[in-house]
Amino acid sequence: MPQLSMRDSVNQALHQEMARDPRVIVLGEDVSGGAGGTSGEREASGGIFGVTKGLLPKFGADRVIDTPISESAIVGAAAGAALAGLRPVAEIMFADFVGVCMDQLYNQIAKFRYMFGGKSTCPVVIRTAMGAGMNMGAQHSQTIYGLLTAIPGLKIVVPSNAYDAKGLMIQAIRDDDPVVFFEHKALYPRKSEVPEEPYTIAFGEANLLREGDDATVVALGRMVPFAEKALEALAKEGVKCDLIDPRTTSPLDEETILESVQNSGRLVVVDESPPRCSVAADIAALVVSRGFSSLNAPVMVVTAPHTPIPFSPALERAWVPGPQKIEAALRRVLAA
Repeated sequence: MPQLSMRDSVNQALHQEMARDPRVIVLGEDVSGGAGGTSGEREASGGIFGVTKGLLPKFGADRVIDTPISESAIVGAAAGAALAGLRPVAEIMFADFVGVCMDQLYNQIAKFRYMFGGKSTCPVVIRTAMGAGMNMGAQHSQTIYGLLTAIPGLKIVVPSNAYDAKGLMIQAIRDDDPVVFFEHKALYPRKSEVPEEPYTIAFGEANLLREGDDATVVALGRMVPFAEKALEALAKEGVKCDLIDPRTTSPLDEETILESVQNSGRLVVVDESPPRCSVAADIAALVVSRGFSSLNAPVMVVTAPHTPIPFSPALERAWVPGPQKIEAALRRVLAA
């Protein structure tokens, strides 16, 4: 099975779905590279992270559309295209820019199906790059998925590896509801085995990456490989834990989390977002409210601090909840 980076797996999913369904279009800032040089030809660089590379020469400018620098225009156009029968994949260059198009997301796209009594669907995918680790500063490094998870009507996807990214992207494009698809910038080069043929991964089904009855660890996005490193260190001491990657925060696979905690009696939730009103807080509240009798220790939440993200490389490294912080939290839970 070939090894692909997350960047290339999302690109492959886009190529395959655009070839399969002529209704699928891609739009966003520089998704086709813009005009190149004095020849006026498109350079097809595929955006700032190269995820849409190669789509323009294969599918043409009618389906791979460079837009103005306006997130409200991008998402608004995608919404209209979806209502008219297309299946747009719109790119917001950085997740931090979601605030510019928030009305289109939470007041329009998220509510169309409900307000029209199910007679209208809005099959939009909003792709966006998120996360710290690349020293891009406070306005280009946030995760934001917790903010959008709180909005009814949106499906929120947070893949942690290339295999999941491809299957979840194909599922998102084929879904009749609006999906916001968060791609962690620091995970773009990370490789894993990815089948060449198309496949889907159902939303709301968590991935159990490791098994053990000493504790349950739930981690999201880049925190999944960080949690794996922490658990590898503890495994040398005979500690074995469940590691759950929810893959989607809305819908959330509540049953898998609750069943694991029922077996282990301990929970650590790892989330790159700041702690207040985060997905980590939501999962902790879920377990305390529905699985309190299973707990043998207080729930531990490992998050970034409640501050903006530093630009300084040293301070950013300290800000991100890394493997050592996760391991320390696990040790506290296991000792409780």
